Amino acid sequence: MTPTELSKQEEHLFQVLSGKRFLQMEGLSNEVPFFIYPYDPEDALMVAGARKRIKNRLANKGIEVREINLYDLSVEMLKERGVWDRLLALEPEQDKADFRELLQGMLDPQDHISPAIRAKLAEGNFDIFFLTGIGEVFPYIRSHNVLNNLQSVVTGKPMLLFFPGRYEQSDTLGSSLVLFGRLKDDQYYRAKNILDQEA
Repeated sequence: MTPTELSKQEEHLFQVLSGKRFLQMEGLSNEVPFFIYPYDPEDALMVAGARKRIKNRLANKGIEVREINLYDLSVEMLKERGVWDRLLALEPEQDKADFRELLQGMLDPQDHISPAIRAKLAEGNFDIFFLTGIGEVFPYIRSHNVLNNLQSVVTGKPMLLFFPGRYEQSDTLGSSLVLFGRLKDDQYYRAKNILDQEA
């Protein structure tokens, strides 16, 4: 993505996110208020800069964003449970598949991630929820699993997932998340592409 394209997308995001229609979740016809911002993984640093600028601009308009990075949340949870150092010591020696399975159990979206996100969201008022860090937690946390488990957690506020990959939508095949533009992360049809939303 060229800097000009990113600049256009950044402006579009700001206009949509700061709009009354988005903030009041109008026009969703009883669907979950989940939105996805897909971007090329190689543009991650540029997108991170854009995200920070958007948050600052929204704050200047009195719109509070709560951002949760899944990687940071995972590390925090493992440290709180006192297993972080043991995992670091175990990782070089253990079979990769076994280690992934171990982490998947410890960071299960239904049992661990969703309750942790619920607790973070309850810490204070906010208007929009940003979920980031999806690429960093692959393969032990899959984005569609997180989204499915957040439907009962994120209610009453819109959520924007920053997704390093493609969100493919087709009338015949439904919608699917393609992580890093290569790995189809199963079907997920309930979110809307933020780039398709009108400001």
